[in-house]
Amino acid sequence: MAKVTYLGHAAFYIEGKGLKALVDPFLSGNPNSAWKPSDIKELNFIFITHGHDDHLGDTVQIAKETQATVVTNAEISGFLSSKGVKCHAMHIGGRYAFPFGRVKLTPAWHGSGITDGDKMLYGGTPCGFVIEVDGKKVYHAGDTGLTVEMKLLEAENIDLAILPIGGNYVMDIDDAVRAVELIQPKKVIPMHYGTFPVIEADPAEFKSKVGSLAEVVILEPGQSCEV
Repeated sequence: MAKVTYLGHAAFYIEGKGLKALVDPFLSGNPNSAWKPSDIKELNFIFITHGHDDHLGDTVQIAKETQATVVTNAEISGFLSSKGVKCHAMHIGGRYAFPFGRVKLTPAWHGSGITDGDKMLYGGTPCGFVIEVDGKKVYHAGDTGLTVEMKLLEAENIDLAILPIGGNYVMDIDDAVRAVELIQPKKVIPMHYGTFPVIEADPAEFKSKVGSLAEVVILEPGQSCEV
């Protein structure tokens, strides 16, 4: 059975048969992070939703130390490849069968600029991921506002949706509830809140407003749930 561990902000560890993966490993600069990069000993994939520092995070260090393959858009793949990182490039709507299961890139309304020293590089189109492992589908929305394309995910029969609720840069609680209505997942984990003052939000309020639409699982950094 697949297991998902919340690491703070939008960072998650997903484990299943043939898969030990990080999503958006913002660890060393994250005041709420449950892990440090040095805690990651065994990993085979890293999924990156977009190029912002609080998502690209410690990708280069972790990927080099573990030899994990980074799955992300073509532009970020090009940037990471230039740093000596092994990548598998994809784009929105693409689906690929990896040894552990299929992965699909989904639309996300956001930015994706990559900070490289004193330069801001083009980071391509931000995305979310539908990751299939152990016969389950996990949707990590990435940083996004509410979008009508989320209705298409209803047909995917999502077992677990991981949705931002912090507002300002991403969906707020009310829009995240509307996303649950569109997606119709079995379970939901709220993310991307409380790391900084500008994205303060109450996950208990989100859970209350979701009601019976889905099971809301509120995780503290370091806590896990089974899918």
